[in-house]
Amino acid sequence: MGRAEIDLAVQGMTCAACVARVEKKLNKVPGVTAVVNLATERAHVHLDSADLTGDDLVEVVTKAGYDATLIRRVDIDDDGGRVSSGGADPAAVEAATEAAAKARVDDLWRRFVVSAVLSVPVIALSMFPALQFPGWQWLIGALSLPVAFWCGWPFHRAAFRAARFGSSTMDTLVSLGIVASMGWSLWALLFGGAGHIGYTMRMTGIHGLADNAHPHLYFESAAMIVTFLLIGRWLEAKSRRSAGDALRALLDLGADQAFLLRRADGTEVYATIPVSELQVGDVFRVRPGETVATDGVVLAGNSSIDASLVTGESVPIDVGPDSPVTGATINNQGSIEVRATRIGEETTLAQMGRLLTEAQTGKAPVQRIVDRISAVFVPAVIVIALATFGIRITIGNPLEMALASAITVLVVACPCALGLATPVALLVGSGRLSRLGALIRGPEVLESAHQVDTILLDKTGTLTTGVMTVSEVEAAGDLSDDELVAIAAGVESFSEHPVAKAITAHAKELGVQLPEVTGFENLAGNGVVGRIGRQSVAVGKFNWLDAEGHDVEPLRERAKAFAHSGATAVAVTIDRQAAGVLAIRDSIRPEARETIDMFRGRGLTPILLTGDNAGAARAVARELDITEVHAGVLPEGKVEILSELKEAGKSVAMVGDGVNDAAALAGADLSIAMGSGTDVAKAAADITIVNSDIRTIPASLRVSEKTLRIIKENLLWAFAYNLIAIPLAMFGVIVPGIAALAMASSSVIVVLNSLRLRGA
Repeated sequence: MGRAEIDLAVQGMTCAACVARVEKKLNKVPGVTAVVNLATERAHVHLDSADLTGDDLVEVVTKAGYDATLIRRVDIDDDGGRVSSGGADPAAVEAATEAAAKARVDDLWRRFVVSAVLSVPVIALSMFPALQFPGWQWLIGALSLPVAFWCGWPFHRAAFRAARFGSSTMDTLVSLGIVASMGWSLWALLFGGAGHIGYTMRMTGIHGLADNAHPHLYFESAAMIVTFLLIGRWLEAKSRRSAGDALRALLDLGADQAFLLRRADGTEVYATIPVSELQVGDVFRVRPGETVATDGVVLAGNSSIDASLVTGESVPIDVGPDSPVTGATINNQGSIEVRATRIGEETTLAQMGRLLTEAQTGKAPVQRIVDRISAVFVPAVIVIALATFGIRITIGNPLEMALASAITVLVVACPCALGLATPVALLVGSGRLSRLGALIRGPEVLESAHQVDTILLDKTGTLTTGVMTVSEVEAAGDLSDDELVAIAAGVESFSEHPVAKAITAHAKELGVQLPEVTGFENLAGNGVVGRIGRQSVAVGKFNWLDAEGHDVEPLRERAKAFAHSGATAVAVTIDRQAAGVLAIRDSIRPEARETIDMFRGRGLTPILLTGDNAGAARAVARELDITEVHAGVLPEGKVEILSELKEAGKSVAMVGDGVNDAAALAGADLSIAMGSGTDVAKAAADITIVNSDIRTIPASLRVSEKTLRIIKENLLWAFAYNLIAIPLAMFGVIVPGIAALAMASSSVIVVLNSLRLRGA
């Protein structure tokens, strides 16, 4: 029997507890291995047997309390062939998911704004007796109702959903705290004596629980709970979708249409068709500037292909008859005819998408630490509150005293500090990073930044500028170097090839006068020719000029030396006689050496990992004193090297800037993308260096490490506070009003501690 893979869109998940529940239900189905991703709101399912259907799995997710939609199913035969089928339109599902995510973010923001505006007078009047005018308690009661029940509705809704299936999350405790705070306060206001005109309330001193003459209100407690946690939830929701941006950006690179010349059976078509209708063996045309529709082999025509999608390198690949081309690469120059060799799930682009999906759905070492701890903390607090109520009733305390003690336990334990520990520190830390020129994706990044001991560095665009430049000039005969550059640039000025641009830019830097050129001809994939006065000038590949009968023997040794050093050797002949050779190479960033030294200072081992040739890689490694080099590595190879290092016990950071780096970036313990790189690389990365200054990388690691330490301090304080405050509430040392003040103070301490990151 064959195997299958199924992708589901899952709606309604809010935390790690939801993810765990969906995964648990799916993995209970025989023959199913499922990984659920909260950020992308996707479930990726491997089936050992092709007998199960997508509808079966949708039903499992629905019974777990969530909504699911089948996106696609891929059946895999015994030979590894993949056939995609069924499901909803992926674009429609993606659009609906995006719309739902945006609506959720907008809704949380609206609720926060309303909550913040209404909470200011509630908190001020409750905490400062001098502001308490006659009847003030009725005003704050009225203002608190929409805060607690409309603004706080997301917490109540999530708590109810968890309760339906016998589980609890932080939302459960938040909801109970809000309801308990409002319930007690409304009872005290309406029936407990707090509603009389002239009532005042102080937030200082120890209030005895038996003091029923002046019951305490804590509308401000409910208001602070809702307001503080809404801003944290908004920050979380706003960033949740970013983890899936890399995959969406990658798949968007593919062409939508192809100009079909003829079918595999020889039928002529000459029409534009959707790429999805292409079949293996079909022949299609790619015009200059167009995207290659799918993987194939060139049948006719010559051109230059921007293949940085696969190689990550800035030098285009010259192609002609029998040359392989990859889907989603860009045709720079001539028109070519291509025969499709792979389509759909088998294309290089689809394979890269699968690599990225698998890397992204892997589990981080620490995810939603507060939600995981809440699996024990929340039920424990509820049990303690009920036990407090029962014990006080049993020993003969009045009902009001017992109820006050139980509610105080809930209020004092309400996790404002826990809820703020991560988002506030992340907000301040990310602000500091942005001022340094870096963007961080989420809190899970901080753990990885703290632990890495090895860093993989792409060459082009990371350690080098990614811009081709003339590094050396060797003139032959009586020509000077400047004269050689002027002649070569004069002919190349008519070409748009990156090598031509490098030569003309070098001539401009030297300030040389370009000669007048006539009879220009571009020989795609080889070079250019033209006439300067009565002389014929050719500029191009050494081997091409040699094959055409030009006397380039005097240039051979120098051209070999250039090539050995990693440069592209461009030969120049005048009237078929050797005139000179130029070395074109990608220049090393001025700050690269300093950055490598910073890495070593932090105990990181730098490794050069590039798709470029060995000569170019070794030249860069020698200059930067990097001892371990992997050259000529394609996307799959980068992921393999990364996996080998991780299996050896290394914690690995990856720095890159190209689409070819996206899968390795997503699979690394810490991924860093240069801001000058592609959107795919930046979307896949944990940290994006916006200013493209690689010295920002070690600075980012420093700030990330300090941010993680602050988060841990915040969490330690939040739990230590609860360990002290809950027993005090149980024994009647504090009552709801003091509990509210203690809870607010714990939040302020967390915020002040986080603000220390401004100077990190």
